[in-house]
Amino acid sequence: MLGLLAHNGIKVPLPGHDPVPISFVSSGLLTAFIPHLLFLSFPNMGRIASLSVLITLSLSLSRTALAAIGPVTDLTISNADISPDGYTRAAVVVNGVFPGPLITGNTGDNFQINVIDNLTNETMLKSTTIHWHGFFQSGTNWADGGAFVNQCPIATGNSFLYDFTAKDQAGTFWYHSHLSTQYCDGLRGPMVVYDPSDPHASLYDVDDESTVITLSDWYHTAAKLGAAFPTGPDSVLINGLGRFSGGNSTDLAVITVEQGKRYRFRLVSLSCDSNFKFSIDNHNLTVIEVDAVNHEALTVDEIQIYAGQRYSFVLTADQDIDNYWVRALPNGGTVSFSGGVNSAILRYSGAPEVEPTTNQTLSTNTLVETDLVPLDDPAAPGEAVAEGVDYAMSLNFSFNGSNFFINGETFVPPTVPVLLQILSGAQSASSLLPSGSVYSLPSNSTIEIAFPITATNAPGAPHPFHLHGHTFSVVRSAGSSTYNYANPVRRDVVNTGTAGDNVTIRFKTDNPGPWFLHCHIDFHLEAGFAMVFSEDTDEVASFNTPSTAWENLCTTYDALDSSDL
Repeated sequence: MLGLLAHNGIKVPLPGHDPVPISFVSSGLLTAFIPHLLFLSFPNMGRIASLSVLITLSLSLSRTALAAIGPVTDLTISNADISPDGYTRAAVVVNGVFPGPLITGNTGDNFQINVIDNLTNETMLKSTTIHWHGFFQSGTNWADGGAFVNQCPIATGNSFLYDFTAKDQAGTFWYHSHLSTQYCDGLRGPMVVYDPSDPHASLYDVDDESTVITLSDWYHTAAKLGAAFPTGPDSVLINGLGRFSGGNSTDLAVITVEQGKRYRFRLVSLSCDSNFKFSIDNHNLTVIEVDAVNHEALTVDEIQIYAGQRYSFVLTADQDIDNYWVRALPNGGTVSFSGGVNSAILRYSGAPEVEPTTNQTLSTNTLVETDLVPLDDPAAPGEAVAEGVDYAMSLNFSFNGSNFFINGETFVPPTVPVLLQILSGAQSASSLLPSGSVYSLPSNSTIEIAFPITATNAPGAPHPFHLHGHTFSVVRSAGSSTYNYANPVRRDVVNTGTAGDNVTIRFKTDNPGPWFLHCHIDFHLEAGFAMVFSEDTDEVASFNTPSTAWENLCTTYDALDSSDL
């Protein structure tokens, strides 16, 4: 009776609940009830066999569950063996799945996300933190998730409630571990905040969990066991599925559309390192959002997307009913589409369930960052002249073969989080640790940061840099020597380019707290490619009031044995 589980709308009786369609059961809820189902259906099953069936059922069922969760929800972080590209390896999963489940809410919602740490694999770390990428965390700097900047990690066997509000924000976000290289091993997932008053609403017909597209680089070796700086991923996963060169023809993600409809697709780079050239055969992509900032509609045929970036684009399903290749070519690893690698399938309703036969055509209209114009308040902060700001800084990068340096310092996480140092009385940059990596920024000021790249100062370019707590105006983009103060693209992750580039950003200090600025190639962050801005330090304590649970994190973490870190 209760053991009859199936997909596609079959109703499942859950203890204490009315029967619900399995397609609407969240992976976490379903996993939680599977032991009850197994006991009632197979009461004589041995303990080991029961566990085996539990794991098999929970992983296979959760893979097909599309239902979003949030804004009030639990995230259980654990370890599991998964094979998203046909190769089985241990990983970090969220509610039993990789990528983690889609978390959604609306503008102004209060997100209350209880993170439960059930990690057991020491190689991928047993502690964790989660960063909610793109959220300003105004007044909740303690919930930003940066390990040893905003908090101590959550110890295994413990939980922590992240409680923050999406005030005046909407768009496409994501979440990921912000402890060492842990998110490379799987702790990453998409997040969307919907705007009931979306100014672009007239441009599309469909915008739901089926229109979120995630791109992930995937490695067959755990991050701590592999090369310090991998030369490329073993595979690229689109919506959690892919193939690797030399592997079997495993299932690919299928994105279904109905001819004649317009779809708002939300493209999210969950990448740990790689950037991707993304396209869909025979279809244009009309970009309307960049990193949770609305922009004027811009039609292109290819998007190069870097680690941590997001784009919304409108696709009109105006082609013949057929199957079309979705392509995400990485900048390293296997750089072809042979055998369906780096690919997914766009399938029109009514098309046969077969792989596409479409051919890739040369892009003639690739997205150029300088063509993007914010929809609202497009001007950059400050005056429309070079260094026309209150505080300007040009970063000096260097590399010694194993570590990156900014202005002569490699970032080494302090033992006491920067926020806790400030709340304990430390006020000046010189008294904040790590020494030389924390810079004080004045309040209500215009700031300009330049990222000059030379042939030798930052190997592994292009480096995507992310600033926590803000979006910024990119007044000079990679590949351009022109400064645009009138209407530059506004985002929170910027490609800083290659030798000869001097990408420059501007923002305003209106959010007191310590905020990470770092390369979003996680292997580079691990090698010290980061710094911290302590913004309006005097007001941090009055502006941010951490929870009691936050105050207890360090006590618990500091007491851990080295094998439990």
